[in-house]
Amino acid sequence: MRVGFVVYGPLDGRSGGYRYDLELVRTLRAAGDEVTVVSLPERPYRQRLRDNVTAHRRLSDLDVDVLVEDELCHPSLAGVNPRLDDETPVVSLVHHLHSRETHTSWRRHVKQAIETQYLHSVDAFVFNSETTRETVATVTDPEPSVVAYPAGDRFSSFGAPLSDDEIRSRADDGPLRVVSVGNLEPRKNVDGLLRALARVSGDWRLTIVGNAVDSAYEHSLRTLADDLGVAQRVSFTGRLPDADLVATLRESHLFALPSHYEGFGIAALEAMGFGLPALVSTEGGASELVTHRRDGFLVDPTDVSAITDVIAPLCRNRTRLVSYSLAARDRYTEHGTWDEMGKTVRDFLVTCVD
Repeated sequence: MRVGFVVYGPLDGRSGGYRYDLELVRTLRAAGDEVTVVSLPERPYRQRLRDNVTAHRRLSDLDVDVLVEDELCHPSLAGVNPRLDDETPVVSLVHHLHSRETHTSWRRHVKQAIETQYLHSVDAFVFNSETTRETVATVTDPEPSVVAYPAGDRFSSFGAPLSDDEIRSRADDGPLRVVSVGNLEPRKNVDGLLRALARVSGDWRLTIVGNAVDSAYEHSLRTLADDLGVAQRVSFTGRLPDADLVATLRESHLFALPSHYEGFGIAALEAMGFGLPALVSTEGGASELVTHRRDGFLVDPTDVSAITDVIAPLCRNRTRLVSYSLAARDRYTEHGTWDEMGKTVRDFLVTCVD
């Protein structure tokens, strides 16, 4: 099978959707498929709209059986798909809808119109969660489609999942160590996490791991930590190599990323493999991963007090922390692998070609 694969920027091991795309391409190639990656330029949203002309030229020249497009690229493709060869099915890989992110009212309407136009232009869908499928269903018919959950087993060679003994011995070690992993942008709501932690009277530390895709937001987080008087407890690491990220997860107690919206939450799943209960948002697909107060916590991202109420007891009661940690590790082991995700998507692509 000859597959065209459209992404923004390089197909590398960045977190979230980029990891999903990378693992899918790896699985397709391992199955003997010929995958041609078309990398569109990463730039501000308005400039991406101008890329429809060059994108059409590049995609028209492809000789493939199926074209897979990361839905993130919709601004550069909304005007392209209707002009492509009708014989080649176009499959959109949807991680989450950009128009569901926090925008000013007029920006939301404009972006929603562009994204809707794009969603109407494709032939089939791959969704990373049932929640994402339901979101698209409010805009257009989501069929034919397949739901293929992301996996978290990329750190299996680094010793994940942790054993019971490793999890128990870590629990009483020092202050409650909280880790947040994700690109630094307003949608991730790290500012809400900082405000919640500032209200916790117990001893804690926060490590913030991720690229500053919004430098102004990163600066605002540092300023907020100073204003709240917690700067000495907060570390900004930037993006970490896998080995360093594994070391951070191994020594942490709790994963926290109460995003305003998240299609699924790959970083949370990876952290659960190291026995970290996941504090995540009720907004998005995390409820398909986390069971509240069993292996993690589902919170309203706008309710700072609710986030505080989850974290504060864990500072004091490490026995309770161990119970959540073991359950988080067990939830991770029950989840599928990247190879299984790739096979699910590949089987679906074969039906699209047939």
